[in-house]
Amino acid sequence: MWQHEGMANYARDSKSTVIPGMRYRDCLAAIEWLCTALGFDKRAVYMGEGKSVMHAELTFGNGMIMLGSASVCTEFSKYSAMPDELAGRETRSVSLMVSNCDAAYAQAKAAGAEIVFDLVEKEYGGKAFTCRDPEGHLWQVGDYNPWETTAKD
Repeated sequence: MWQHEGMANYARDSKSTVIPGMRYRDCLAAIEWLCTALGFDKRAVYMGEGKSVMHAELTFGNGMIMLGSASVCTEFSKYSAMPDELAGRETRSVSLMVSNCDAAYAQAKAAGAEIVFDLVEKEYGGKAFTCRDPEGHLWQVGDYNPWETTAKD
């Protein structure tokens, strides 16, 4: 594995070493939508006051995202923004690797996902589409597996 000379690799030996964190205004609704539309599974949901979510963990295969209610995660608001605060733009997106992109596309559409980029064959391999969840976060979904591809310079 490539590593910059003199740099330590502190990655933990675990299922997933990169776990995106996301904020939602209606986190409970987002959790349900992500499970229905994209196939996530609820691992843990820790509630705060009222209907706020202090912390939630959703899994997708051996990957995970962590979520929280925007009203609870207020300290992040000075460093990050919600998509609607940026005219629907995102500064990052999450990619999901699926085994059947056609079925994932149909499921997302049936759940009302806004399709941003339609399902297409990619030049580098596989099929993919991009959709937006109800609060505007982007999700790239495809069957391309970069771990099975030889990296090119």
